[in-house]
Amino acid sequence: MILRRQTKKIEVGGVPVGGNSPIAVQSMTNTDTRNVEATVAQIHALQEVGCEIIRVAVLDMEAAASLTPIRAKISIPLIADIHFDSRLAVAAMEHGAQAIRINPGNLGGPSKLARVVDAAKLHKVPIRVGVNSGSIEKDLLKVHGYPSPENPTALIESALRNVRLLENLGFFEIKISIKSSDTLTTVSGYQALAEQTDYPLHLGVTEAGGLIAGTVKSSVALGILLYQGIGDTFRISLTRDPVEEIRVGFELLRSLKIRERGPELISCPTCGRTQINLFSLAEAVERFVQTMTKPIKVAVMGCVVNGPGEAREADIGVAGGKGVGIIFKKGKLYKKVKEEELLSVFLQELKLIEEEK
Repeated sequence: MILRRQTKKIEVGGVPVGGNSPIAVQSMTNTDTRNVEATVAQIHALQEVGCEIIRVAVLDMEAAASLTPIRAKISIPLIADIHFDSRLAVAAMEHGAQAIRINPGNLGGPSKLARVVDAAKLHKVPIRVGVNSGSIEKDLLKVHGYPSPENPTALIESALRNVRLLENLGFFEIKISIKSSDTLTTVSGYQALAEQTDYPLHLGVTEAGGLIAGTVKSSVALGILLYQGIGDTFRISLTRDPVEEIRVGFELLRSLKIRERGPELISCPTCGRTQINLFSLAEAVERFVQTMTKPIKVAVMGCVVNGPGEAREADIGVAGGKGVGIIFKKGKLYKKVKEEELLSVFLQELKLIEEEK
């Protein structure tokens, strides 16, 4: 059984983060924030697969002003990602950002940081102190060296230094991230940080890579940490459509028995008996079930010989044959369907079973 590390609880636009709250899965848009229509469309796609918090890049004042119409058209909390310019942080909050991600030490000095903190207090906006391996202060690198699995001290010291800047201004609605592109540095860094603070932690492996490499690196690092009870929210960073980040994120939580959203999909790896294009069938079913919320078990199997038996515990499944496929429920034959109609009929059955649930 996983025992969660106890942390302070903050609110990000109504979504609790930390304490005993569910571990929140979030993502970041890759659209130009100034393009409101495109950004809203991407956020809607992310909402559909379960994204609970969304972050957008705020590059200039036009992007900051765009937060108002974006927020009006979405139903999940909106975080503004700010670098270097305190004016953008203030403007983002004035235009509706429900949290901001900054590195307090790079905003231009104490007076500028104070203005950001005053705005955060006024608008009741929490701040994520986000430190990456590539953005650590030179003096800390000189003393501690570049972060490594054996010595992640510079990452931790940078984060805590920036947290103290906020605390000295009387601000405590904080969450922290210390991301590295190295899996083991990420793990050792968060493990050490968790022993030194009770602020909620945002987990992630930065610049993790594409779908395969990024999924593996993120799942290894975050899987270890979450199993140890460390982490209150996270993003799976992929060089991919951000919808894939949410899909991976919820599968990670499901595999650790932490949270379940929607169906569990099982499918066979194919063999010489497979006589249909199982890859495309499984992918189409997987895309569809991401939009479902009921906790059912769905199977996609390659042949009618072993498929139903191997997936006996599935609530509903599909197995391909030569020119025909079968739909089965709890391992028993339910309906035979022509191959060309198999996908559409099966998706309709999935809709029906969710309505029944």
